[in-house]
Amino acid sequence: MMTGLATTLANLGRQRAMSGQPTAFAGVNRLGDCDFAGSNPGALKASCYVPACLQQGAPLVVVLHGCTQTASAYDAGSGWSQLADEQGFALLFPEQQRSNNPNRCFNWFSPVDSRRGSGEALSIRQMIAAMVAAHALDERRIYITGLSAGGAMAAIMLATYPEVFAGGAIIAGLPFGAAASAGEAFARMRGEGYPPAAELGAMVAAASTHPGPWPYISVWHGSADTVVAPSNAEHIIGQWRAVHGIGDQPAETKRVSGATHRIWRDAGGRAVIESYTIPGMGHGTPVDSLGAERCGASGPFMLEAGISSTRRIARAWGLAAAARPGAAAQPSRFSQSDTGSPPPRPDYGSATGVGAIIESALRAAGLMR
Repeated sequence: MMTGLATTLANLGRQRAMSGQPTAFAGVNRLGDCDFAGSNPGALKASCYVPACLQQGAPLVVVLHGCTQTASAYDAGSGWSQLADEQGFALLFPEQQRSNNPNRCFNWFSPVDSRRGSGEALSIRQMIAAMVAAHALDERRIYITGLSAGGAMAAIMLATYPEVFAGGAIIAGLPFGAAASAGEAFARMRGEGYPPAAELGAMVAAASTHPGPWPYISVWHGSADTVVAPSNAEHIIGQWRAVHGIGDQPAETKRVSGATHRIWRDAGGRAVIESYTIPGMGHGTPVDSLGAERCGASGPFMLEAGISSTRRIARAWGLAAAARPGAAAQPSRFSQSDTGSPPPRPDYGSATGVGAIIESALRAAGLMR
């Protein structure tokens, strides 16, 4: 186990050094801290972004950062708040605390945190319910994405709360149920010790009582990833193919901005799984900060790849049209002012009654007593 830990930390450090970037991105923090009524058994923080153009019934995207990252740094690199300004959807950024994990990793390998109704998974579910209630969002259009440990936690949420999500995107992550201890986690990150796809699919089926339909799954991975082996992408795909009962051959395979893009369809012809493999890319989120799809910025684990995973994922979910290069950002409720003062905290407990609405929603969903 210690050998696996040392190797993983060395690879993370090597890739950070190769990026030539500081630990955090320069620039303003566009996110606001969000209070929410709930037990928060996973002791996570919550940040959010609500564009000024947000309309009632807008979608919600939940974004989970990777190890060593913060929510604001991941947003700056991925450009999710930029896209939210353009397209008018809300963002929720659960954030890990060092007191839970010294490397800020979501604890996807912990049995307590990776099952329905418990730990970090329940905390994220409570945050979602609070956001939906506070901003009158569309419960039919909730999506989740994450990188690395955040990708593995996104896989957990998609499996344990499938009725909540219309779609999910797992970037350099691992399938649900991959590990139940730190030792198993490092083996799975190397792509070792996996059961057959049918068993992985059965884990999803057993994680909740949901009979379907299932969320749309988007899987992204770099072919040169030395932190989370690229074979993990195939295990994620295999898990969800088993859930859908579809074959291993994709219905479509094509090249998109240098990446290999595959699509699997169900018996009715509906696209249910897609994957992007980025040739030569290491461990991180693919960004396009310079080209036609420009969105976000390159930095540690935010890798310039000539393709924007953020835009492509949002487009697959129906949240964004074709790339809009140079689109002007609209002001956000949580943007910093010209004076550089910190973004205001949204007052969920004010006299407007929003706090009571959130608490009522949590109780109705069985997420709070």
